[in-house]
Amino acid sequence: MAIMIVSFAILEGFRNEIREKIFSFGAHLQISKYDTNNSYEGAPVSRNIGVTEEIGGIKKIQAFARKTAIIKTEDEVLGVVLKGVGQDYDLHAMQQNLEAGELISFSDTAASREVLISQSIASKLRLKVGDAAIFYFIQNPPRARRLQVKGIFNTGLEEFDEVFVIGDLELVRELNNWPDTLVGGVEIVLSDFEQIDQVADKVFEQMNYDLQLEKITDRHAQLFDWLKLLQKNVVIFLVLIVFVATFNMVSTVFIMIIERINMIGVLKALGATDAQIRKVFYFRGLSLTLKGMLWGNVVGLGFCAIQYYFELIPLDPENYYMDRVPISWNWGIVVVLNVITLALTMLAILIPAAMVARIKPVKAIKFD
Repeated sequence: MAIMIVSFAILEGFRNEIREKIFSFGAHLQISKYDTNNSYEGAPVSRNIGVTEEIGGIKKIQAFARKTAIIKTEDEVLGVVLKGVGQDYDLHAMQQNLEAGELISFSDTAASREVLISQSIASKLRLKVGDAAIFYFIQNPPRARRLQVKGIFNTGLEEFDEVFVIGDLELVRELNNWPDTLVGGVEIVLSDFEQIDQVADKVFEQMNYDLQLEKITDRHAQLFDWLKLLQKNVVIFLVLIVFVATFNMVSTVFIMIIERINMIGVLKALGATDAQIRKVFYFRGLSLTLKGMLWGNVVGLGFCAIQYYFELIPLDPENYYMDRVPISWNWGIVVVLNVITLALTMLAILIPAAMVARIKPVKAIKFD
């Protein structure tokens, strides 16, 4: 019981952590101009894409734009992609990834000159919070802007940390000479990620014909396929644990019956029915099961609580994308695990309990 609870808590924690890191760089759905060009920069689109939040399942619609650039410091040069976001953009997920500094601040009168960079980029360019660097934007003619590092984040996902810098959407508009009505694309945040396929179909039917829709599960298919594989492995592991636990319970009841063969014979000789004797062993098995489940829950939930609050067990970020074992509290799963374990164990106990009917009183009393 304890192993099952801990396994699911860690699995859900791991999945949620990876998802949040991915969502910090892109919402569940992304709409952009239909284009065969696979570059980071795309053709601009109107902020009005024909889709509203009135569609069921949509929590928020937010705009963004990308711009390729080269960062130059006194000693280093590095190519990056600046992702511009507006004041309405949800940066809560990025807040979780900050290691130093704070989120960028926006102004109603001018484009912000503050950016968020990753720990990887900061190390390569030897930058820290408060430092300024020259960004050379690749366009014709090239333009340069002096931007200040407001915060440093770390997701552990190289495809994000090695590439992206977060800045102001107005800065990208200024560089591209776009009016306020144009953006690089639109992201849609869903109320429930599990409904992504259904909502995507509704959005596709309503959006303008010259746009393309991309789900985050397709954009980062490798990561999401990996998470699905992990879930399958854990399910197989838990099935084996339940089988072993059930087999142990059956063996325990068998041993209890063998140890009390004489008692069974005496009870039958005194007029006890097979059903009455079976109930004795059945409820004894139920008592042992409930005690085991109680201690299993105490140990499993206790371990999860200790790790959740004190983070005692670390991980290698290069291999696991996080620096400690994550824990996610899902009480629904805990209840389901307890119910399934109890139900299967009780059904399994019926097998040895049925053995009582085969025991003959005369042979049982003489059994040694």
